[in-house]
Amino acid sequence: MYRRTLIAAVAAVALVPAAGAQSARDYINIVGSSTVFPFTATAAEQFGRATSFRTPKVESTGTGGGMKLFCAGVGVAHPDVTNASRRIKASELADCRRNGVADVLEIRIGFDGLVIASARKAPRYQLTRRDLFLALARQVPDPAAPERLVANPNRTWRQVNPALPDVVIEVLGPPPTSGTRDSFLEQAMEPGCNSFAWLKALQDVDERRYKQVCTSLREDGAFVEAGENDNLIVQKLAANSRALGIFGYSFLDQNRGTLQGSLVEGVAPEFATIADGRYPIARAMYVYVKKAHVGVIPGLREFIAEYTSEKALGDEGYLADKGLVPAPAAAREATRREAQALVVLRNL
Repeated sequence: MYRRTLIAAVAAVALVPAAGAQSARDYINIVGSSTVFPFTATAAEQFGRATSFRTPKVESTGTGGGMKLFCAGVGVAHPDVTNASRRIKASELADCRRNGVADVLEIRIGFDGLVIASARKAPRYQLTRRDLFLALARQVPDPAAPERLVANPNRTWRQVNPALPDVVIEVLGPPPTSGTRDSFLEQAMEPGCNSFAWLKALQDVDERRYKQVCTSLREDGAFVEAGENDNLIVQKLAANSRALGIFGYSFLDQNRGTLQGSLVEGVAPEFATIADGRYPIARAMYVYVKKAHVGVIPGLREFIAEYTSEKALGDEGYLADKGLVPAPAAAREATRREAQALVVLRNL
């Protein structure tokens, strides 16, 4: 207990400049998810216009990359906030604490859907999560011996499912550092894998092997890592009508003129279907804040208030216009209350 108190005290001192030294950083530094980036950047712009504080600096580093930067330490050399398109992992929270980032605020800002998008001029795909697994997994059940795995032999969507177009499989998606990739593996690939009863049963027998089979993506060109910049995927889809792309709903919503979203399990990715839970690949969006930086970095407390306000996160809020799907009113109020009280995340 003494050691933890000492670390916290030292970290707090590190935030305060020595007498006569250059003043502490006078702006909020934010890193993290490319999916959450447009929402946080919009909140930062609103905050900068409405207050006397400097507009926060927001960088798109990917969820995983942002967590590494955020958890590296306390002090003006480290980010104050990180965006995340998935919840912080227990291993990341432990890493934060090892580096003196003892108190972390978790703020759930709303929801997003993962879309499998294509150019509007292309056929609109109707996919199941089983289709996605058979198209993108590194190993799949052998059609000739279904309880044996083979290197994925499927080259076209029609080989995956006779009802799909006879088009070569080419899917542009996020890299391993992306929270979008984590969410896609958990919410699309694993359920598709579990559609095979013997693979689902493998989880109870050998979880490590199960994860390897169900979440390892192809490396033969069918799945293409397109980086953390979702706008780049949007541009590539507009130019290539044979490709599909994986990214957050907000990027589809902002590009309706050129892109369309595939149906997943018969449900289209729409604001309403994500909000009511019908769309099967949906997830919560988060921002994480260092409590030790509140009251030291100018404007951080006020920025939290702006970001969690009803004018930002509400049903008619300015972030809904950017494609963020609001949480229910009671959940928004709970988020706002906990954020203002600086309630820290204890355990996952």
